[in-house]
Amino acid sequence: MTQNDIRPQTDTPSRLHPLDNPARSSLTGPHAHFAESRGRILRYPVDVSPWIALPDDPDAQDWADLAALAGPGGSVDLAAFQAPPPRDWEIVFRGGGVQLVDESSNAAPDPEAVLLGPRDVPDILDLVACARPGPFLPRTVELGTYLGIRRGGALVAMAGERLHPPGWTEISGVCTDESVRGQGLASRLVLAVAHGIRERGETPFLHASASNTGAIRLYESLGFRLRRRTEFISALVPATFPAAHGT
Repeated sequence: MTQNDIRPQTDTPSRLHPLDNPARSSLTGPHAHFAESRGRILRYPVDVSPWIALPDDPDAQDWADLAALAGPGGSVDLAAFQAPPPRDWEIVFRGGGVQLVDESSNAAPDPEAVLLGPRDVPDILDLVACARPGPFLPRTVELGTYLGIRRGGALVAMAGERLHPPGWTEISGVCTDESVRGQGLASRLVLAVAHGIRERGETPFLHASASNTGAIRLYESLGFRLRRRTEFISALVPATFPAAHGT
């Protein structure tokens, strides 16, 4: 199999709770149509999301397959996943994170919110460049519903859906332009996105940096509660990595 082969080679879901390995739960579930694979490794297309999905118990062959998929020196992003990379993989970023679950939010549609789609991507990327909510790529908007608020035609706030384990949907991309901060737009959009998720019979959840205490307080005030602490890791594939079996 080559790196260009995007047909999933495994449909084995995580044996853990869907939120314990959320990228894998998504790519073996509702987001399976996005999955690119090598062996037991799954990932989103590189212009959709940077997240990689490993098995719950990755072995040496899995890391070799991931190295082949990413390429020598390639960057690998692991979100809300507990297994550390092999020792010879250089960790270039490690940050503590929290996973929060919606227990009691007053989710409701917002009359000012507009649906965002592919035509809005240039405006979305401009907002993301200023507000820096986390990874957002040209096709991230395809992962689910994204809502925005415009003022004078300019996109000044947004929130949307990212990972989609069965029965759950992650709220992500929450950001506001500096010119309108303090007006409650982020809260309104989070609740509007949560409303759409609940209408499907699913439960909203989200991730945040553990150091972003302001955002965590906001989410908790809306009815989200801490489920677990986790890590976000970016690591580099060694420049010389043993070839995966059968390649």
